[in-house]
Amino acid sequence: MRRILLVVLLLSTWAWAKEPNSVMPKVFAGWEFQKADTGTDAAKADPVYADLLKEYGFVDVAFAQYTKPGRNMTIKIARFNDASGAYGAYLFYRAPEMALEQIGDAAASNNERVLFYKGNLLVDVKLDKVTPMSGGELRELADDLPKPSGNEANLPTVMNYLPKQGMVENSTKYVAGPVGLTKIGSVLAPNVVDFSTGAEIASAQYKTAEGEATLQLISYPTPAVAGTKLRNIEAAPVVSPQVVQTGIEPKKWAKRTGPLVAVVSGVTTESEAKTLLASVNYDADITWNQNTFFDKKNNLGYLLVNIVLLIGIILGLMIVAGFVFFGFRVTMKKYFPDRFFDKSEDVEIIRLNIGK
Repeated sequence: MRRILLVVLLLSTWAWAKEPNSVMPKVFAGWEFQKADTGTDAAKADPVYADLLKEYGFVDVAFAQYTKPGRNMTIKIARFNDASGAYGAYLFYRAPEMALEQIGDAAASNNERVLFYKGNLLVDVKLDKVTPMSGGELRELADDLPKPSGNEANLPTVMNYLPKQGMVENSTKYVAGPVGLTKIGSVLAPNVVDFSTGAEIASAQYKTAEGEATLQLISYPTPAVAGTKLRNIEAAPVVSPQVVQTGIEPKKWAKRTGPLVAVVSGVTTESEAKTLLASVNYDADITWNQNTFFDKKNNLGYLLVNIVLLIGIILGLMIVAGFVFFGFRVTMKKYFPDRFFDKSEDVEIIRLNIGK
């Protein structure tokens, strides 16, 4: 009996291993699933940037092989805790020379490689060749992928405050921790930013009259925290490979707006840096939440129920009053005839004999 159970267990495990990952469609746009491999180790997804993937909230990865007559396609899908992680990883892997595509939530391609993200999934596709139908096929793949709901689908709001004018294409980055900060070559050290406060960074390159400048927006929980960190950032030395190579320390300029600290660095003048800083302004989106009081006294549903009950009580009292009056009249008529309710016609009708 034990041997039979063991064989069944092994067969079920083998069958499960042959099944594609839950996010992998078995068929899309004529492409058929062939085999898959999964793992929960970030090093399996990318041995070079495993720590960065963990910082973005890496969950697991799935590799799949798809084929159609005379064609083959390899797909790697990395899953993150939320859309912010997938979005940050997408921006990190997106190369400046990649062309933007309309696939999923955002996409970029470089010949046979297409990179896009959808919700909390980062998808890396390698085609054997590019055809006019490749874009449509991958859009169908993106439509078949699940999308998270609630807060897991929200993107980092700090990205919304990056100015659009003068931005270098494909230069935006999203940083969620110290590993990502060092990978993008920031002039700020991780201990100066202090990610323990829940800081997030949006970064982009901008064209100026003197060259290119880097703008980093650091989002802190409150304006008070941002004010404290601004003083630390202004006093901290610049951390940059240029300092080691040339011995010249690049300049930086910073300001605070709301809970955001904006830092400009690079080959630019002070006037250009201040102009770029002036284009960053935090606009608080305030929602007035008034207490609706879900107690019986202030609940609308409870009020409507009480109104219906009151109407029922009034109708009941009217019916009872009608029966009481009817009984009173019958009793008076029985014991006091022609006294109160059954008077004679002569008494009930007043006649005026004016003609006599």
